[in-house]
Amino acid sequence: MTLAVLYSRASVGIDAPEVRIEVHLTNGLPGLAIVGMPETAVRESKDRVRSALINAGFEYPQRRITVNLAPADLPKEGGRYDLAIALGVLAASGQVPVNQLADFECYGELSLSAELRPVSGILPAALACARSGRKMLVPAANASEACLPQDNQVFTAEHLLQVTGALHNQQTLVQAALNPEQRSTPLMHILDLADVKGQFQARRALEIAAAGQHHLLLVGPPGTGKTLLASRLPGILPAMTEQEALEVMALSSITGRFDLQEWGIRPFRSPHHTASGVALVGGGVRPKPGEISLAHNGILFLDELPEYDRRVLEVLREPLESGEIHISRASQQVKYPSQFQLVAAMNPCPCGYFGDSIRSCRCSAKQVKSYQSRLSGPLLDRIDLQVAVTSLPPEQLASVQPGEASAVVQERVTLAHQKQLTRAGKSNAHLTGRELDQLIQLQPEASQLLQQAMEQLGLSPRSYHRILKVARTIADLADEEQVGVSAVSEALGLRQLDRYMQQVG
Repeated sequence: MTLAVLYSRASVGIDAPEVRIEVHLTNGLPGLAIVGMPETAVRESKDRVRSALINAGFEYPQRRITVNLAPADLPKEGGRYDLAIALGVLAASGQVPVNQLADFECYGELSLSAELRPVSGILPAALACARSGRKMLVPAANASEACLPQDNQVFTAEHLLQVTGALHNQQTLVQAALNPEQRSTPLMHILDLADVKGQFQARRALEIAAAGQHHLLLVGPPGTGKTLLASRLPGILPAMTEQEALEVMALSSITGRFDLQEWGIRPFRSPHHTASGVALVGGGVRPKPGEISLAHNGILFLDELPEYDRRVLEVLREPLESGEIHISRASQQVKYPSQFQLVAAMNPCPCGYFGDSIRSCRCSAKQVKSYQSRLSGPLLDRIDLQVAVTSLPPEQLASVQPGEASAVVQERVTLAHQKQLTRAGKSNAHLTGRELDQLIQLQPEASQLLQQAMEQLGLSPRSYHRILKVARTIADLADEEQVGVSAVSEALGLRQLDRYMQQVG
């Protein structure tokens, strides 16, 4: 037989479309040609495969070898096809039986000595393979991520000879399996909210943000604990579902950062304010996920928010609304999930002390207004909670009384979050306008208060919906079916940047 067909998968965004590897031997000048939109690393595989086969003791066919990676319009990259191409050459030349290969999807880069090296993006391929019903054949180093999807049959090898020996029924491939304890959420060394002294309103805002997955902006002078508070948020968030954990690990897999010890831990990404737009949203000639996608199902913390380039911040507007980012290139369009929770911190003015009760501000009104205007209105509209973090009086700093522990707050957050899932199947922050009208029962007095606030503060319709979502979360934390005056009043009190702007204006 001079034709062999094997299967693998490409890596396109977080998806793994099937790739059919066809290897055909014909008469003609000896050589190996790869067609089907291969990039440089794939084209170079012909040299790796040739050396690996010879060094493993096989006869390299002295014929013309054509390798077709179908579909032809799908870009292929990386060394993930080396194993499949090598097995295809051996099968087409009659050196290994071909009958079992159709049941497997093959992955792995070959060294020149025919050892199997790990490749990135195995977890998305494993998720797709589990749906197809085929078995996976992967390098031993990729076993843990290939086994994460339940009911996935994974076989591993460390050398090409182990694979060919199994095809000849001379030995058995190792079937990999994860210990259930490896998929359980680990005991995380998370910073505790009890370490934060005072800042009761900011702590309350943190709890509301965690319960409803609301975006949060902390505004205050330097040294008041804004970064300290943000770093405590992961410890009070609800535990991830298995689907959320798989999505997070899949993104780690395609970037080559897979670590099984991070299973069940929500991401916390904190890019520097000099980060470019590509670093934040993703991109490149061959698109890779950016910080907003690596923060998927977790937290994106932007410290010193006005210091970011305004054009960089504006690209956040689409993913903040849609929960995904589209990256278009000439050869392909890639979509990455980006359902992150934005937590940002900023000083109220260039010197940092505008409105501070202890130190006086040195900035002019024009400087303060210019500094705050670096943040566009549409971006601020999308941030549900805008909270002042004030300087602590000396007696609170000297207090040895610990605050409420993260574990206690997380219990309340989890109960409130479960109410939201029961009611709408999603967090309050992700409710649409129609869902707000259908699901939120607003008391008449609360509705009147909200209308008055809209008129006095000049808030946009988007701000109205954001305040309503926050009020619903506050009511959930209080175990109240209807949204009352107290919930709306507190939600309005947690949009303090609007009042900062009014003071300056």
